[in-house]
Amino acid sequence: MTASPSLDTASDTDLDTRKKYVRVLEQRADGLVLFEFAIGWPELLVELLLPEPAFAEFCATHRVIRLDH
Repeated sequence: MTASPSLDTASDTDLDTRKKYVRVLEQRADGLVLFEFAIGWPELLVELLLPEPAFAEFCATHRVIRLDH
């Protein structure tokens, strides 16, 4: 039986909470932006909806990596 890796073991799958990702899904006619947001792993995400100015502030505050370019 092999031991499971511990949380303090360095590997390629370590969670880096300094990396935050955004992928825009839709910029709606009503001024809302639908986007995916992830912390650490871009594959584990949530969908959010914000007005355009709040979205721009959100991205600046969290210093996101844009995945939709």
